[in-house]
Amino acid sequence: MTRWTFSAAVLMAALATACAWGQVCERLQQAGSSSVSIATAKTIAAGAFTTPEGKGSLTSLPAFCRVAARLKPTSDSAIGIEVWLPVMGWNGKYLAVGSGGWGGSIAYDAMAEALRRGYATSATDDGHTGSSGSFLMGHPEKFVDFAYRAEHEMTVEAKVLIKAFYGRDARYSYWNGCSGGGREGLLQAARFPDEFDGIIAGDPANVRRNAWALWLANRTFKDPADAIPPSKYPIIHQAVLNACDAKDGVKDGLIEDPESCQVDFGQLACKAEDRADCLTERQVHTAQTIISPATDAKGNVYFPRLEPGTELRWARLAGGPAPADLFLDQFRYLVYQDPNWDWRSFDLERDAAKANAINKDVDELDSNLAAFARHHGKLLLYHGWADQQVAPGSTIEFYKSVLQETGNSADLPEWIRLYMMPGMGHCSGGEGPDTFDKIGVLEDWVEHGKAPKEIVAAHRSSGKVDRTRPLCPYPQASHYKGSGSIDDAKNFSCVSAP
Repeated sequence: MTRWTFSAAVLMAALATACAWGQVCERLQQAGSSSVSIATAKTIAAGAFTTPEGKGSLTSLPAFCRVAARLKPTSDSAIGIEVWLPVMGWNGKYLAVGSGGWGGSIAYDAMAEALRRGYATSATDDGHTGSSGSFLMGHPEKFVDFAYRAEHEMTVEAKVLIKAFYGRDARYSYWNGCSGGGREGLLQAARFPDEFDGIIAGDPANVRRNAWALWLANRTFKDPADAIPPSKYPIIHQAVLNACDAKDGVKDGLIEDPESCQVDFGQLACKAEDRADCLTERQVHTAQTIISPATDAKGNVYFPRLEPGTELRWARLAGGPAPADLFLDQFRYLVYQDPNWDWRSFDLERDAAKANAINKDVDELDSNLAAFARHHGKLLLYHGWADQQVAPGSTIEFYKSVLQETGNSADLPEWIRLYMMPGMGHCSGGEGPDTFDKIGVLEDWVEHGKAPKEIVAAHRSSGKVDRTRPLCPYPQASHYKGSGSIDDAKNFSCVSAP
């Protein structure tokens, strides 16, 4: 009886506390201003949450205060944001999450993950709705919102709401994003270096990627005779593995150091007529083009190559019959402002210059992160070597430029790390281990001074881990020790490239 009475008392206290937090949450409805309109401030009970417009259900969530708002830093801005504040068990920290592609929606899944870890969290739609880049046409301020202003304004407002709800500031502020979200994190680090204590930027979608994608399209499927049917991808992939797989000491279906891999696709040339197990002369040229950098007529390199190991996913950039809207939209809606612009007219030297002139000082990555380093910020970069959408070398180029700009000549400066992930596709997936506790690594680094070295990543099949492998800080690569299971990370070590 005593135990029951005690439990009931605890339950009543918890309910009273939850009710009090609910009242605080609802009062946030009044926290608007001339540039901030609070649409919703409501406590969501623990359990499942159905996202607006019934787009999905998120489960196993703690109770939280959900704030939805619209920000208007300019007369042509309409930035949607959501801020989620744990009612109980807040870890005292804030985690902002990024968007992918052209944005246009709230990253609810990423917010849910942050909330489950005890974070106050926020996300933005980047200033528009829908996945198309059509919002760019005739709206220069919306382009700025998309590039960096929406994320900044969201962060400022989220921090205001955190203090209003909890009565104190967050102890630490973090960013987590991949692809477009990786690019957003790097733009924030350069423009607002005091905003975050730590940033996770995965497979950052350098805006120059779009010109590279159109260059590649014009060389790989503009003429149907150049196109390689996806049914031939497996034989091309096997040829790459035969040439480069064993360089790390073991044949395991992964290429640890694609930069050192050079493949002659002429060995796959058909001896006579076209067949399923060989490449025509023009297809051989196409395959070689795909793993070559984009160059202009003078031979100047504009963007790095797709790396060997990506062959099974070449359809994303080289499958045709037209470039994906994700790559095309920048040129038809922003550069030429013509929805009917013909991608077949693309010229790398001319059109990349036009795009870069518009991107300059808005959406181009700035490698001078010295102010972020002085703020004692920590930057965790990662990129899949088998990324089929953003050339992995673009992140390596950025990393090297950062070291040069900030005067860091050491291989492992204490504030920045880059991890190249063998066999991982764009942000996830692929043949290699693609999962590791990014947030936990960043927390240890920022909060406890434990700079990451080797990180163990996992690959799963049917929900079960079937391979682990150490991720190595670039320019090191994982190498087999010579004995033991090739699916166990303990049998590999990080070594410097020869």
